[in-house]
Amino acid sequence: MWTETGKSMTHLLRSPMPLSAFALPKRLVVSFPLAQLLHRHTTPKPFCSRMSATPSTSLTHSISLPTQLGQPVQVLAAPGLSDSEFRAAIESSLFRQWLKNLECDNGILANGNMTLTQVLIQGVDMFGKRIGFLKFKADIIDKGTGKKVPGIVFARGPAVTVLILLESEGTTYAVLTEQVRVPTGRVVLELPAGMLDDDKGDFVGTAVREVEEEIGIRLKLEDMVDLSAFLDPSTGFKVFPSPGGCDEELGLFLYRGRVDKNIITQLEGKETGCVKHGELIKVRVVPYEKLWHTTPDAKALMAIAIYEMAKKEGLLPQ
Repeated sequence: MWTETGKSMTHLLRSPMPLSAFALPKRLVVSFPLAQLLHRHTTPKPFCSRMSATPSTSLTHSISLPTQLGQPVQVLAAPGLSDSEFRAAIESSLFRQWLKNLECDNGILANGNMTLTQVLIQGVDMFGKRIGFLKFKADIIDKGTGKKVPGIVFARGPAVTVLILLESEGTTYAVLTEQVRVPTGRVVLELPAGMLDDDKGDFVGTAVREVEEEIGIRLKLEDMVDLSAFLDPSTGFKVFPSPGGCDEELGLFLYRGRVDKNIITQLEGKETGCVKHGELIKVRVVPYEKLWHTTPDAKALMAIAIYEMAKKEGLLPQ
């Protein structure tokens, strides 16, 4: 579930069911490197306002970046964008984090071969009082060729997903959600997932909360394994599902446990999600060995790949 607002969820069961009640083994440990490394407290960039008083002129701001001093970046509002939406966009954590990424060690602007000249803010979707989605176009010029590189950005920020594996009577099952995904025009079988609601970078806590809301079971923090932490440090311990157009970065987590067969039966086909928010979710339980060729979900396929490689290398806790 990629939810847009605070959660008032119709859970799968009458109340969340702690998996500890099913005699799960205490064999896992939690790792927090991803949450710590992606801690997203940032200092707002200095903006110099040049707001127009006439409706015929676009709203503009000018910003200065440490990597290109003396070359201010013009930030413009597309026609139809209100003053409040424009201000919210340039002050949002989504936009500030994108600017920060440009100047990180492997950022686009880090080696001085490219320059950012202009940003056009095209659209804003509010989730309550905060920006949930931000659409903009950035003009980034390659100094060697003088050409622009593709710069259309759909910003939605970090998110988490959990691969839940439950062993029962010798068979390992994966627990997934089946829900309507309007952008694809399809109903998609996928891992439970959710966006971070703030700048605190609490990937582990968000993962636990999303499983409770979408599946109806409560996981313990100490039983979560951070699959993203097995990646090379050069990746920033991040996974980008669609880097050609979206800034979304995923934290991938794993949960393993043992349950009675009646729990598997109870989970399969149960309806959950928050109906008043348009969340029409069904829980699906799939034998793990069949998961890789029964889901089109990139989150699931990435989690499987890292899980299998980590298992092969002996990196998983026993």
